[in-house]
Amino acid sequence: MRHIGTLLLLFAVTLPLGMVGVTSADLPPGETVSQWVWYDRTAPITTGCIGLAIILCRKKPLPALADVLQGSLLILGGLEAVWGLRQVFGFTTSGHSLYALTGSFFNPGPYAGYLVLALPVSLHSYLTTKRKWIRRLSGGIGLLILCVLPASMSRSAWIAGAVACLWVWIANGKAKRLHHIIYSRLWKGSPWRKAATAGAVLCLVALASGMLFVLKPDSARGRFFLWRMSVQAAMERPWTGHGSGNFAAAYGEAQEAYFATGDYEPWEERVAGCPEYAFNEYLQLAVEHGWPALAGLLAIVLLCLYRGTKLRRHGICGSLVGLMVFAFSSYPLQIPAIAITGAALLGASVLKGSKWEWGIVGIVTGIYGGIRLNHDRNMEQACREWVQARVLYQTGAYAAAEEAYRPLYPLLKERGSFLFEYGHGLHRQDKYTEADSLLQQAARRSNDPMILNILGKNAQLQGDCARAEEWLWRAVHRLPGRIYPYYLLAKLYASPDCREWDKFEEMYRTVLTKEPKVMSTAIREMREDLEKIDRER
Repeated sequence: MRHIGTLLLLFAVTLPLGMVGVTSADLPPGETVSQWVWYDRTAPITTGCIGLAIILCRKKPLPALADVLQGSLLILGGLEAVWGLRQVFGFTTSGHSLYALTGSFFNPGPYAGYLVLALPVSLHSYLTTKRKWIRRLSGGIGLLILCVLPASMSRSAWIAGAVACLWVWIANGKAKRLHHIIYSRLWKGSPWRKAATAGAVLCLVALASGMLFVLKPDSARGRFFLWRMSVQAAMERPWTGHGSGNFAAAYGEAQEAYFATGDYEPWEERVAGCPEYAFNEYLQLAVEHGWPALAGLLAIVLLCLYRGTKLRRHGICGSLVGLMVFAFSSYPLQIPAIAITGAALLGASVLKGSKWEWGIVGIVTGIYGGIRLNHDRNMEQACREWVQARVLYQTGAYAAAEEAYRPLYPLLKERGSFLFEYGHGLHRQDKYTEADSLLQQAARRSNDPMILNILGKNAQLQGDCARAEEWLWRAVHRLPGRIYPYYLLAKLYASPDCREWDKFEEMYRTVLTKEPKVMSTAIREMREDLEKIDRER
């Protein structure tokens, strides 16, 4: 009966975590609501399986959540690794047209981060399990992950995986001999030997860091700039934050204020963007909820890590360490499958596996899924209808698109891209007041400067030159590397209602001389249009 109970618990844990493999081609790119729907639907099954396992093993102990979760991560991590290898060799299409390797995810970053969660578990199982078939299985899964992880080109995942495996290696006492060799032969002795050893280590670290930087230099610079702006956004509301889901708008305003000063380096203009996430979960939490919330979460995670180490849950703690390192330079907690797995890791690091603890896990899982189910199903259906309505918007059938967008607004009003499309469609129908309302809502959910550009055009078409100029200058400062807002300002200053030829000349020269990231037909057309205006004035 105990073996049946263990299998039931393994199924109960693996089933909701199987949301990682859920893909939906009929949803907007990057949309993850289908993962939540999978979790919600499987949560009652999980609760029932846990309850049945408790009944079957009422006179026998149950395995700890840590042991069951390790088995679950090995299964799912192995399946994801095979999925990725099939994509590498062309047997399966990826989830993104620009990347060959994404697993079941939309892009390689989160995919590599998920593999990092399974890698230390496979290493721990290989080092500690006495059963040969389990050792071979764990080692095989670890090798599969190591085969596919380099192809992800995710430096964050490489570092996180290395740190997590080093943690497991040391925690399991496998580094004692290495420590003895380093201490006795390289460190112990004269000051010159210590200095030489320290210098060699520093050189190796510097060389590795330099190689990682050179691999994608602008990406690294962009990441540092993003973190700097995120800190500025967080410091604007250090105690309460800007609110859940408001990172993009807060970041956009901070970046806008920074570039408006004019005191910045050319490379900062080049690498600046309009990110949806902070690529640092700690800073994202600080921006949205304040520094005290960040301190509280870190305290909880560190306490769980300490407790897990005391209970010798080294595989689980290794995964948790890997997630913490990966979260420093990526956005894993914005992916439902990784966020739920992270919560399971925290629970597995402290729970011992008593029946009442398993009961609590089952009840919490079932209640949480039951609360979310109706909303998530409606959201999933709304997103599917949005994809269909977007076809009307993209083909220019704005009146028909408006009719399709209107009933979706109550559910999708928190999505900046939906609000922009809806508002832009109204703008193209000359419904300026309604468009203004939707676009300003979009500006509170997104940092895309195109929203500001359309608001500026809206104001100009309503004859409000001062407001149009304000919106367009905000778009310039949001991303000064973009040429389009300068072009709109030039058109504004050349229009009969807002004519200011001196300012037109300045914007005209900027459009002609500013070097774009990528030359395009649109930029050539903008320059030709302004040249024509300049000749005719």
